[in-house]
Amino acid sequence: MPGENLTREEAGRRAELLAVDGYEVALDLRSAREATPANGVRTFRSTTTIRFRCTEPGASTFVDLIAPELHSATLNGRSLNPDTSFDGARLTLDGLAADNELVVDAHCAYSRTGEGLHHFLDPEDGEVYLYTQYEPADARRVFANFEQPDLKAPFDFVVTAPASWTVLSNGVQTGEAEPLDDGASSVRRFARTQPISTYITAVVAGPYHHVTDVYRRRFDDGTELEIPLGALCRKGLARHFDADDIFTITQQGLDFFHDHFDFPYPFGKYDQAFVPEYNLGAMENPGCVTFREEFVFRGKVTQASYEGRANVILHEMAHMWFGDLVTMEWWDDLWLKESFADFMGSLSMVEATRFSDGWITFANRRKSWAYRADQLPSTHPITADIRDLEDAKLNFDGITYAKGASVLKQLVAYAGRDAFLEGARRYFKRHAWGNTRLHDLLSVLEETSGRDMGEWAKAWLQTAGVNSLTPEATYYADGRLAELAVVQDAPEDHPVLRPHRVAVGLYRLDESGALTRYARTEADVTGMRTEIAELAGAERPDLILLNDEDLTYCKVRFDDASLATLREHLGAITDPLARALCWSALWNMTRDALMPAHAFLGMVLRFAGDETDIGVLQMLHAWSRTALVHYSAARRRAESGRALAEGALRLLRAAEPGSGHQLAWARFFAGLAESEDDLRLLEGLLAGTERIPGLDVDQELRWTLLEPLAVHGRADAAVLGAELDRDNTASGKRHQVRLLAARPSAEVKEQAWDAVVATDRLSNALVEATIAGFHQPEQRELTAPYAARYFAALEEVWESRSIEIGMSLVRGLYPSLQAEQATLDATDAWLASHEDAAPALRRLVLEARDDLARALRGRACDETGTA
Repeated sequence: MPGENLTREEAGRRAELLAVDGYEVALDLRSAREATPANGVRTFRSTTTIRFRCTEPGASTFVDLIAPELHSATLNGRSLNPDTSFDGARLTLDGLAADNELVVDAHCAYSRTGEGLHHFLDPEDGEVYLYTQYEPADARRVFANFEQPDLKAPFDFVVTAPASWTVLSNGVQTGEAEPLDDGASSVRRFARTQPISTYITAVVAGPYHHVTDVYRRRFDDGTELEIPLGALCRKGLARHFDADDIFTITQQGLDFFHDHFDFPYPFGKYDQAFVPEYNLGAMENPGCVTFREEFVFRGKVTQASYEGRANVILHEMAHMWFGDLVTMEWWDDLWLKESFADFMGSLSMVEATRFSDGWITFANRRKSWAYRADQLPSTHPITADIRDLEDAKLNFDGITYAKGASVLKQLVAYAGRDAFLEGARRYFKRHAWGNTRLHDLLSVLEETSGRDMGEWAKAWLQTAGVNSLTPEATYYADGRLAELAVVQDAPEDHPVLRPHRVAVGLYRLDESGALTRYARTEADVTGMRTEIAELAGAERPDLILLNDEDLTYCKVRFDDASLATLREHLGAITDPLARALCWSALWNMTRDALMPAHAFLGMVLRFAGDETDIGVLQMLHAWSRTALVHYSAARRRAESGRALAEGALRLLRAAEPGSGHQLAWARFFAGLAESEDDLRLLEGLLAGTERIPGLDVDQELRWTLLEPLAVHGRADAAVLGAELDRDNTASGKRHQVRLLAARPSAEVKEQAWDAVVATDRLSNALVEATIAGFHQPEQRELTAPYAARYFAALEEVWESRSIEIGMSLVRGLYPSLQAEQATLDATDAWLASHEDAAPALRRLVLEARDDLARALRGRACDETGTA
């Protein structure tokens, strides 16, 4: 697959041929503040010197570079003809010597898609902010390189930029900035890095608000480690920037990882930049971590948001060891970094920060992501088959992250925590600055645990699909348990039964009405049926909870008696993790069309008001919205929506004033408001003529309250423009664009469609905002004509846009709200007639089709099922 893609075979051949000794990269970013040229492509100068060795002198290879203009390329003093050697993505290198020096001088393009060197013009103050984002393979948009993770090398970065700007890279700045242009610009040089992969190199430049701190640690041998810390955001966000809390989590994380990894942080400084229009949550560039700026909270948020930010900070920090110090050889083993970072981020958060209930969020939110991904037709083993870069881009998914982390949690239960962490320590020492594959990790875990990791890996890492565990109980005449067994099954297309280390809890109602655990055991569940002998003879339970404490990765089912108990007493479960596990199981039943949507929504209305964990409550709100929109039968949807809105308003008014629960209910209510009374209440809250004690209608909440008004035609362009005048910021602009596209007008929908499909003038953030506004459940008829246009546009969109934007369009514009057999048939027809389409494109369409088919099954269940 030539062009911008790169196959595993091509990368393997290049790795056999080359060893890279170092890069010198010089970037001239002074053009960032210039006017956009007539051709619309703003560029910067990129000059790269690469020194590398070749095992087969005389051989040929290629260097990666995506650039609109290549000025010159010189290999070992010999000029290469750009017209014949460069195709826009690859520069052919022939006649290699044993030792080589390549110098490439190009003009590369600033990005508006978040891929490469992203250029952002702040509408609030006219300032320009730049940052890089490369994973898996966009460093080639900024400098010439061998773009694959196993060709590591040291990097020397030199950046020319406006003198007033803050400029950061992976290493510390060395020496003073060298003035240019009569002091208007300057040249900054950065310390040579350790050998790292191209995709984690980084540059951040602009007039960022920059706060500093320092981390110090004394080791047992008396040596001291000092790590300069930095935290950055746009100047316009400085008044909202709680750098102290970010530094607190950072220092707690560094303490935890130094306590457990026995390998001092190896990258010198630790900067964390919160940047605009970011496609991801964050990126683990060593010494220069980047985050989406939405983690700088402009208004009041719940503690779940602070916990989520802490988890991401610690996830990225874990990558400094898992991923940066030791890196996977190819993207097949992406899990070697992402699964570990996801697990270690949660573990460190629970044990080292104030968020000690983090495993509840993990069970409720992260694993929900995994369960969904593992039931799609595109599911794959944790160790995936990644044929090329397009495959790699799509595998940053719930399996690689959340399922992998869940399986590691199971591994800790299986092999023991001490053995697991000792294995990690040996892994770092043995493979520091190198690249690894699955067997490298398994070998150290076998050493430390004494267990056969090969069989474990075959069951858990090399097969796809999720098992379901169901309790099967029989009782004596006096009510005691005669036998309790766990029945395991697997989906037909992935019929693998796995070994599960599980806790089984027995719960009963006490005299106060609380549902508490009175018996527990751990067992190894294997095969189709496993008897839990330790619980035989126990008093009859009201609830049998498999996978209590969430040790394994599975879908939990209930026996009839336990399900009946939950219908009446779910809110009485006193343990918050057990309660969250029950909610998760019920949601999986709803998704699997085993529980009608209206039954699930009824339980939410009955019990969510008593939910103490704010993260669980917000997850219930999200699931309820999905159940209402996608799984509710047409004849029930209006009634269910009214009941949810009435319940949300009642619980909003009853919530503790000023609490996170009150804010969560306010946001949920706004998303459900449809009646005249409800919409008037929202208008009153915005105007200040209505008030709910304790509810602070700040700017972020104002946009939330405005959305249903826009959807229902009560907030027109003038109203939204006036709101933007109140909030003339980058965030405000994104909100306004989303709400403009949400208005109930055929003309509005046509404009929104053209803005993202017919042209590519919008930045990634505004594309995302437009898509989010375009499809509204209340406007199914209005967007129905776009189903056919979607399928007609697919191939051109995929071929003409960057993969990031292409993914957003293919996923976001799929006509999922046209939940009819005709839409399913149209999807199947496109797939049948486009068997030769790009595999990544087909995968996205197949996933959307599966979600639609699941919605149709859910609606059929809701149509005929009873609560």
